Amino acid sequence: MGHIEIDAGEGLRPVPLTLPGGGLNLAADRWGESHDPAVLFLHGGGQTRRSWDEAARAVSGRGWQALTVDHRGHGESDWPVEALYGWDHFADDIAALVAGFESPPVVVGASLGGIAALLAQRRTEDQLFAALVLVDVTPTMDPEGVRRIVGFMGAHPEGFASLEEASEVISEYTGRPRPDSTDGLRQVLRHENGRWRWHWDVRFLQGRERPTGEREETLRHLMLEGAARVRVPTLVIRGTRSELVSPEAVREFLDAVPGARYVDVQDAAHMVAGDQNDRFIEAVTDFLDELEPGRQRGPDANGER
Repeated sequence: MGHIEIDAGEGLRPVPLTLPGGGLNLAADRWGESHDPAVLFLHGGGQTRRSWDEAARAVSGRGWQALTVDHRGHGESDWPVEALYGWDHFADDIAALVAGFESPPVVVGASLGGIAALLAQRRTEDQLFAALVLVDVTPTMDPEGVRRIVGFMGAHPEGFASLEEASEVISEYTGRPRPDSTDGLRQVLRHENGRWRWHWDVRFLQGRERPTGEREETLRHLMLEGAARVRVPTLVIRGTRSELVSPEAVREFLDAVPGARYVDVQDAAHMVAGDQNDRFIEAVTDFLDELEPGRQRGPDANGER
């Protein structure tokens, strides 16, 4: 791979990297060996690359290198001085990322990551990816679900007094019991001026607070145009309790991408990996095994399933 600054050794532990985005430096981790075929994980809006840690460890244990990346304005990646968070900006970053690989990577994109991947592919007939996994995202998304998610993301601009308070708010929103430990929240929150705040730029929400039918329909058409240019193995992973993606929306996407496949993850909502990580990992690794049978290596090959 080119254009990558390597900071540490290799193996099944993450290696911090700096990757080029659309004029920005993007923070990333690599799991596995740099000579193995690559799987690029792109998280959803309001998340960070740490949401993929367990999946990346599992994938690297099966003979792939997994790269997890913070989007612009998220986590440790650059936050643009101006609020450059349009869909095209994220597509620019994906195009720049894949251009740094010697051969196209497999891309796993959740929500924002999947949208950006389809919009990047829309720009060219050349196949940017070796294969594509979309995690609970399709061109058609339920507008009420979008409003609910965006509303939650923007509901606490002042942050939280403690991790316990944040855990209570998140539990109330998701309907899931509070975890025994709040340590996982350090992946998406940062401590600043005595408050725990989301580890992403709140300006990302500008223009998204009040979704409009016209804007949603424009994005839908652009994503469908991108889908029509996908000619590589493709998998849609949907949570059965998804607020955004209906079975009808999945069928529309499958019609646009001949040969694409669909997996339901039971008891998962929009945050599929967060809700049912083991089942999510199983769906991804099964798909990868079919792409390159026999890549599994070493004692960790089955340990993360």
